[in-house]
Amino acid sequence: LTVRGDGGDIHQLEHRISRLEGVLRLSKMITESGGKIFATNGKKADFDATVEKCKEAGGAIATPRNSGENDAILYFVKYFNSYAYLGIKQSLIPGKFQLLNGAQLSYTNWYPNEPSGRGEE
Repeated sequence: LTVRGDGGDIHQLEHRISRLEGVLRLSKMITESGGKIFATNGKKADFDATVEKCKEAGGAIATPRNSGENDAILYFVKYFNSYAYLGIKQSLIPGKFQLLNGAQLSYTNWYPNEPSGRGEE
């Protein structure tokens, strides 16, 4: 990209990105919360493949850090009528969960009687 002194190229790029985001929103492939974009390709995959696809796209598997981000993930769950993998794992203590990097969760929104450790938290 060559940037002209008048900022025309940057404006054109911003416009194209905005149009692309609009198409993806209409296709139910992205949503946003708190300045973060949550995206899906709508395809089923196992956990490891999901983590890898997120990395390939320059992102990371979603980990809700507040109710708005939880709602963004829930948007896809409802639209595709399917569960979603999250960037958390069960710790060494049964029923306790942590981020994939081992850090403690700062936000949870479990259903009643969850987490049970049965894989449907």
